[in-house]
Amino acid sequence: MSSASPSIELVVSRYEEDLRWIKRVPPSIQIRVYNKGVSDPLPAGLSDRKGLSLLTLPNIGLEAHTYLTHLVTRYDALSPVTVFCQGHPFDHAHDLHDRLMALASGQETPDPFLWYGFLEDTDDPSGRRLFVPWSKNPERRELETGRLYEELFGEPSPALFHFRCGAQFAVTREAVKRRPLSFYERALELSVTFPLAVHSFERIWDRFFGDPAIDPASLGPDGVRYHKRIRRLERQIEVGTDSV
Repeated sequence: MSSASPSIELVVSRYEEDLRWIKRVPPSIQIRVYNKGVSDPLPAGLSDRKGLSLLTLPNIGLEAHTYLTHLVTRYDALSPVTVFCQGHPFDHAHDLHDRLMALASGQETPDPFLWYGFLEDTDDPSGRRLFVPWSKNPERRELETGRLYEELFGEPSPALFHFRCGAQFAVTREAVKRRPLSFYERALELSVTFPLAVHSFERIWDRFFGDPAIDPASLGPDGVRYHKRIRRLERQIEVGTDSV
């Protein structure tokens, strides 16, 4: 454990979310907000925060386009550690403030990559396992994650992808630079031209920067692992136990 604070930048992909939460981000962490909405993104009192910058992007490609824009435009000026998150990160990463404090204090650091989020899940290259039955996909569309992977990485797609839901993570500069700028430029292009690209990228961010970050042996038999208590599931287990 190191007492020295690494240089950290928080990249926020914002549409119309309320960003008052960034007031709690440790002051040693730089913040770069990419705004894709039309309203003023900065809460009162934050416009003069040291280390805070605001950039405007077209509303395309969701957070994948934002993250990749940052990686492309800042490729030669990346912070030693970059955290990528959405405008309201807490639905998926309820403990993000704790994680940012741990980074700022040197108690935690990506080595070289850290997923954020409470749910580890598994999907197949077409999304039939997870994306197709998703409640927010009423048309039951399929993904083409396997084809995207093969186009981007130039190798056969894995049979399964293990990831933390929410597309939020931290990564070191060295890990980013394992791949050339042209790789991220191609990914940026795909983020706006490939069908449902943002959902496929959500499943493969760790592979951009190295080996898969999740050991499938650490998941349950259904390919899922929770990192917080899910009371609804606990009640279901209790009911099931009582009925045996």
